Amino acid sequence: MSPLNIVLAADPPNLIQAPSISYSALSPILIVLGAACLGVLVEALAPRERRFHLQLGLSLVSLLAALVAVIMLRGRSTLTASSALSIDGVTLFLQGSILVLSALSILLLAERAVEPGGAIVASAAVVVGSPADRRLASGERVQTEIFPLTLFAVGGMLIFPAANNLLLMFVALEVLSLPLYLIAGLSRRRRLLSQEAAIKYFLLGAFASAFFLYGVALLYGYAGSVDLFDILRAQNSSTQSDVLLYLGFGLLIVGLLFKAGIAPFHSWTPDVYQGAPTPVTAFMASCTKIAAFGAIIRVLYVGFSVSAWNWRPIIWGVAIASMVVGSIVGLTQTDLKRILAYSSIAHAGFILVGLVSLDGAGLSSVLFYLAAYGFTTIAAFGLLTLVRDANGEANHLSQWSGLARRSPLFAITFTFLLLALAGIPLTSGFTGKFVVFRAAYDIAGPLVVIALIASAVAAFFYLRIVVMMFFAEPAEDGPTVAIPSAMSTIAITVGTAATLVLGIFPQPLLDLADKAARLRG
Repeated sequence: MSPLNIVLAADPPNLIQAPSISYSALSPILIVLGAACLGVLVEALAPRERRFHLQLGLSLVSLLAALVAVIMLRGRSTLTASSALSIDGVTLFLQGSILVLSALSILLLAERAVEPGGAIVASAAVVVGSPADRRLASGERVQTEIFPLTLFAVGGMLIFPAANNLLLMFVALEVLSLPLYLIAGLSRRRRLLSQEAAIKYFLLGAFASAFFLYGVALLYGYAGSVDLFDILRAQNSSTQSDVLLYLGFGLLIVGLLFKAGIAPFHSWTPDVYQGAPTPVTAFMASCTKIAAFGAIIRVLYVGFSVSAWNWRPIIWGVAIASMVVGSIVGLTQTDLKRILAYSSIAHAGFILVGLVSLDGAGLSSVLFYLAAYGFTTIAAFGLLTLVRDANGEANHLSQWSGLARRSPLFAITFTFLLLALAGIPLTSGFTGKFVVFRAAYDIAGPLVVIALIASAVAAFFYLRIVVMMFFAEPAEDGPTVAIPSAMSTIAITVGTAATLVLGIFPQPLLDLADKAARLRG
């Protein structure tokens, strides 16, 4: 018998089994990524004059369909793709929040009544300051590539908090980050500032991704796997040096803290928030923060829960740093977008306070806080797009002097949102801080006290804006408040209404967050 016949006659070797995939559990992700790919085809094949409405309709319909899919999955807890993805209560709550806030962000991106052609540059490849650039800036040509790019980012955000495999989490990190690097530099006005912000975001993001990936490599050397479940088991049984575990965790968490904009890894936040188109800033400030904290929750609560005594001091330190930097440095800012950026840094510290408890109450309080903060942020940045002068958005604090006399409704609405960010009662901000601080008080009382002091300090720069609007004399050539179209009006109204309702009647969302605070492990 020939060797070939011997090989053929032998028993077949053991083959690698294909992973079992629950497509229904992954349907929200598949819908959004499928719509993003379809949006690329629309850009390539559809006539230019029809692209805007096609892309806008495709984006909103896909996000709505994905939200319906999330609602249909409620109460489900599934591990799929060889346990690389966990579809549980926390994942579904975060995915639902991201989808709702993404739809509101799409409405802000589609606004064309305030700025002819929208806030996005018509052609990013045109040289800044050239005749073609000036012609496009004053024209009504619309940039539509922003919609599929946003959907790709949303797809990555939906995967990020569900990933139990660190390599898959890294892929999701890049899928959500790369489109953000691009769209941060697409501002129609102040293009050099926007491009500078995009370059800073890209370079610092690349460093953060490298830290994340190096941490994954060290954890693989420790546990022999990049699955969070295996890393958790290895902490009880591995004979490897714990140095690999601690170094790997440290590098891994640096990448996640960067994406959440937490001090001392926050340096990109004020520059990118200021330079990016304001609707893009609203999208990043709400959705990216939710996705990043979802990944942090997954890593801390699933992969490193038995090592809490090791990482709690780290979370204490970065939470204190974030609250102090955001509250104090925010006092020195004069640009409204930079003020809200430092406000975001401070709020990231407040959210971390809830994570140190490592229990269901802390987890549910963080989920509520993320959703409530997202709605307030969307509405606040939406209002920023309406205050304009001859050069576009008027974001310098001095330009807001006496703005209440020109538009009382605008000033009252923005004041309400600022009070929510400050944590004043009858707003969602107060409810969010209350439940987070209550959950952490028994185990981290001193940290809660520091958070309360930081909240009081941060209230000063919110109130400074209120004083400028209502009590300062208006400038003769001051900006005006533009009248938005129905799309921006819907986004701002929904965000403001949610801020009010969650401050007065927060219990339904609190109950939903409490039921969702179950991780599949």
